[in-house]
Amino acid sequence: MPSTLAAPAHSELLIKKSRFIACVQPMTDRAAAQQVVADLKAQHPAAAHVCWALLAGGQSAAVDDGEPSGTAGRPMLDVLRHQDLEGVLATVVRYFGGVKLGAGGLVRAYTDSVAQALLTASKVAIIKMHTLHCAVPYALESWLRRELAGAHAQLLEVRHGDAVDFAFSLPDDAAPALITTLNEGGSGRVIWRDDDDDDAGATPP
Repeated sequence: MPSTLAAPAHSELLIKKSRFIACVQPMTDRAAAQQVVADLKAQHPAAAHVCWALLAGGQSAAVDDGEPSGTAGRPMLDVLRHQDLEGVLATVVRYFGGVKLGAGGLVRAYTDSVAQALLTASKVAIIKMHTLHCAVPYALESWLRRELAGAHAQLLEVRHGDAVDFAFSLPDDAAPALITTLNEGGSGRVIWRDDDDDDAGATPP
C-alpha cells in the first residue's frame, strides 16, 4: 500500500570529506518542491549542489543540480519508489570536500543519504477514497444514515428534493460491500447516481 510521510526527517553523512545533508518530507506538487529547493539554496550558499527528487504522480522530478547526469536525482527517486512512497520530496545538500567520488560513489552517496533519512521517518498509509452518490425516498433517510455510519462512510452532502440525495465517501476496498448492502436492504429503492449523469437509472461506480 502506498505511503506518504507524517513529517520531515533528516540525515547527514560525511563521505571522503564531502558533507551530504538529506531531508525527506511530505510534498504535494512540483511548485511547492521548487520553493523548498530555492529556500535550501538560500540557506546553504556555499554548497556545491542541492539535488532533489519528487515522487508525486504526474509531477514527479529528479534533478542532479550539476552533478554528473543520473548520479543524484534519479538514484534518490529510485529510493522513494522502492519504498512505495507517494507525495514525498527528497533533497540532499552537498558540500564538496575536495575528493571526487566518481559516478558509482555519487550514486551510493545520494542513495544512502535518502535511505538514512527515511529510516527515522514516520510513514502514513495512503487510503484511496471512493465517492458515491445515491437517492432514497424520505422513508429510508434514517435507515441510510445508520448504514453509512455503521460502514464508517464520510457523509459529504445531503440534499432534500423529490427524494433525499446523499453524497458520501469511503475507502475504495470497502465500497463494493456497502453498495451490495444498500441495494439489498433498500429493496431496489436506492437509486445510484454518478457525477456525469444524475438520471435515476445510473448505476454505482
